[in-house]
Amino acid sequence: MRARLLSALAACLFSALAPAAAQDELPAVGIGFIDLAADPRYDEWGIHPVDIRSATAIVDRRAWAGAALGAEELERFTRIAKARFALERRTVAGSAEAVAAIRELLAGGAALFLLDADDATVAEIAARTVGDGAILFNVTATGDGLRNEFCQPHLFHTAASRGMKTDALAQYLKARKWNEVLALRGPLPEDAETVRAFERSADLFGLDIVDIRDFVLGSDPTARERNDVDFLTGSADYDAVFVADAHGEFALGAPYATQLPAPVVGAGGLAARVWHWSYLRHGAPQVHGRFERMHGRRMGEADWGAWVAMKIIGNAVARAKTADPAALLEFLRAGAMRIDGSKGPGMSLRTWNNQLRQPIMLSTPEWVVARAPVEGFRHRVTDLDTLGYEERDTTCRFD
Repeated sequence: MRARLLSALAACLFSALAPAAAQDELPAVGIGFIDLAADPRYDEWGIHPVDIRSATAIVDRRAWAGAALGAEELERFTRIAKARFALERRTVAGSAEAVAAIRELLAGGAALFLLDADDATVAEIAARTVGDGAILFNVTATGDGLRNEFCQPHLFHTAASRGMKTDALAQYLKARKWNEVLALRGPLPEDAETVRAFERSADLFGLDIVDIRDFVLGSDPTARERNDVDFLTGSADYDAVFVADAHGEFALGAPYATQLPAPVVGAGGLAARVWHWSYLRHGAPQVHGRFERMHGRRMGEADWGAWVAMKIIGNAVARAKTADPAALLEFLRAGAMRIDGSKGPGMSLRTWNNQLRQPIMLSTPEWVVARAPVEGFRHRVTDLDTLGYEERDTTCRFD
């Protein structure tokens, strides 16, 4: 036993003292991070510039923070992966500049890219880089179209789709026997897409949407029946209220304001999230701790999407035993790799649309209430496939 301990200690010391030259001889894996200079999803307005804990600081919620944590962890992964990793950020004005940046980084040897951008920008980048040799990871865009009609063979998704999130909420409502749902829809195109996704989920899990009512933003007294939650939720019978509000302002005032005593889900009340700082199992507190020590704030959904993309890249290089982009793409497309995202079940990539299978957290702003797939919802292959488009339902065609 003592001999084994001494041998292990010597191995650790040798690894720690290995010359930098040995690291330099490892194959290089270049990773680009692309985000937008003006991304409305991160706009600070209303109460949002205020960090609730400090009531003073403006919080940078961009996904770059999660990628930076992932890059730091990959520095300790070089010996296992037999490769060294380098992350470079490019902040661009739009899709054309993003494509130019990707091609410039490709020429410099980078082949893997994290995209922190909206649905339309990600779709255009992916369409314009077909055949360029790039491997793209969408870390924040939720649109179902990116996983269906706008899918691309070199585009992978660590962000959960809109349909995965509405499926998670529908499972929870069904499990609680809150079968009659009133839907409130905001004025933005994203709100209409969210309601369409929820309609699909309701049909799939046996919920009844009793009505869909449109709301407007603001407090104009002449439009009270469309901007006041009490008025808007009157003259209907429902067990729960689903709110689609990409803007976010209206949803803040929806809980406890409905005419009938009913839970609010969606953009307010109970929300479906890929990550929440209050989750206390499966190694999540350790991830929270590392992130908060590095960035001085709590880890959010965008951060997790970028962090787990970096983890997928590191594990793919280690398990495929290559840094060759073509071989890595083939390995990723096979869907055989399992990833621990500190959310419970091992996650993997769906072969039919390159979406990362993953549990979804159902939480208030302060606490995780449940995790989907909700107990009782089963699938013949993996219960994670009860969330989002199945292979038989997808319109994605890679060939």
